Amino acid sequence: MDLNVKNFAEYVIGVDGGGSGTRVRVETIDGQEVARGVAGPSGLMHGISQAWHAVLDALNNAFAESGRARPPLQELAIGLGLAGVHNKQWAAKFTAKNPGFAAMALETDAFTTLLGAHGGAPGAIIAIGTGSVGEALLPHGVRREVGGWGFPSSDEASGAWLGMRAVQYAQHALDGRAANTQFARAVLEFCGGERDALFDWLARATQTNYAQLAPLVIEYAGSDAAALAFMQAAGQEVAKIAAALDPAGTVPIALCGGLAAPLTEYLPETLKARLRAPQGDAAAGALELIRQHMKHKALA
Repeated sequence: MDLNVKNFAEYVIGVDGGGSGTRVRVETIDGQEVARGVAGPSGLMHGISQAWHAVLDALNNAFAESGRARPPLQELAIGLGLAGVHNKQWAAKFTAKNPGFAAMALETDAFTTLLGAHGGAPGAIIAIGTGSVGEALLPHGVRREVGGWGFPSSDEASGAWLGMRAVQYAQHALDGRAANTQFARAVLEFCGGERDALFDWLARATQTNYAQLAPLVIEYAGSDAAALAFMQAAGQEVAKIAAALDPAGTVPIALCGGLAAPLTEYLPETLKARLRAPQGDAAAGALELIRQHMKHKALA
């Protein structure tokens, strides 16, 4: 489309979608924030229809909170950073289901997190929430990604990774292979309170369910040796991701996501020294993504 950027849409939307929830930010073309909204998970591993449903729910919630009527989708441009975009088949199916947005740009949630954290400048991020992934934009435009293979084989140091270890510990405590500590009992109580209930929980548990156990690990790390060991192991996994992203240590690193703060104290001191606070979040990065996309379209 050979159009001026302002002709694409009335509003631009930035979407940060993961395994636990979806966050949307709406701005005018001129960069004035209009609204924010949240909804359920939109990671593509939950299904394409579910992902679009969550995105649209969050968008509708944003406009409802702002007190403005939501324009037709044909008057909106959307940038999305979603978990699961690494899977090219999922990404293609999601793109094909565009319900009518005037312009759309899709990237991994890691890349939009990177764009937001460093304002498009060289840097690295390690995003740790329900899942985990590292992304770096090195000097000369070199892009590198570490992890992000998906649950349960990857997502080291994430909420789901911690939760799975917590459940394993509770199982061992029930079996007599580990001490039946207060931490083990708290995990068991979360999963139903007794052996049969735990079997039922395990049969239905998703990545999101495992991640919901992470707060217990964090809570008990100060008093329970097993929980402390899990947090220390998570810190080492974060350090491995950082070393693989930027072996020469040339760029700053932003630790992002819901587990960034509680994990920081368990990182090696050499890594802590390289950390920088993110300039913006993944939704801000998704807004930058769609603005770049529209600019390129207008210049084409």
